[in-house]
Amino acid sequence: MGNLMGHVLPGMAFLALGLWHLINHIKLYSLHPNSYISSPWFPTTKIRHLELFFIIIGSSISISMELFIGPAKHQPLDSDGTIPSNHLRNFEHSLISTFFLVYASFAIILDRFKPKAQLGITQLLAAVAFGNQFFLFYLHSTDHKGLEGQYHLHLQVLVLVSLATTLMGIGYPRSFLISFVRSVSIVFQGVWFIVMGYMLWTPELIPKGCALYNDDGHHVVRCSSEEALHRAKSLVNIEFSWYLTLISVFSIFLYLGMFERFGKRVEYSSLPKGFKDMEDEEKLCDDVESQKLFGESKGSTGYAPFNMERQKM
Repeated sequence: MGNLMGHVLPGMAFLALGLWHLINHIKLYSLHPNSYISSPWFPTTKIRHLELFFIIIGSSISISMELFIGPAKHQPLDSDGTIPSNHLRNFEHSLISTFFLVYASFAIILDRFKPKAQLGITQLLAAVAFGNQFFLFYLHSTDHKGLEGQYHLHLQVLVLVSLATTLMGIGYPRSFLISFVRSVSIVFQGVWFIVMGYMLWTPELIPKGCALYNDDGHHVVRCSSEEALHRAKSLVNIEFSWYLTLISVFSIFLYLGMFERFGKRVEYSSLPKGFKDMEDEEKLCDDVESQKLFGESKGSTGYAPFNMERQKM
């Protein structure tokens, strides 16, 4: 991961998944605002587990690049079977991908068996994946005290938001805002990975007073003085704020545009007599939605969560 493509490719994967979730959550909420339940992943018509296969394939490629393709010897170990210091970061990066692979694999297995706690456990596995990502970036073996460290500091904030909102989604599956923020944070992770790749490994984009150096096979940015380093870090902060503004504006406009398109299709139904309080209503909605959220439906024309027929009561 310690190069341009090692950041751009994972960034494109996070960006694609984040946009996929953001669009689907907005569409699902626009169509069913009263019975919305967050979905940890979204099936497609022809290949039900396409999203999860995408994560498995992407994670497998990342692991292979870190441990077998990237190293000069095409294996990460020393001749005595130990892990050399300059390959510690490769193992850390590969472990991040490994748990995303575990998450996607178990999400498929849980969908096959459909246990009662399927959605909660799937969401918990996603939270552990983000937690593992945050843990390994926070305690990274690479020296991140310089300019690269400033970029990783902002990345850790985004991962922490993804972790927190994923955990919150377990207890509040009906909250659209939690799902919305989580999806936007994944989009931002992807954008920030791409930005890091270009800004840290393109010589023309290195701030004044700083330059690329080879540190035991790993290219790092070092600044000639404290003043140059302070200026470079301040530029990263400004850059992060710019992207935060742009992504926030984009996400709100996307929500407004999709709500205008799909919100008019909302179907309303009268509540049955006999409800004593709102808790009864929520239990009924949960029962109906949980049975249909990940269920196969013949003749489906779109995403499974979007083809739920509202029962007339």
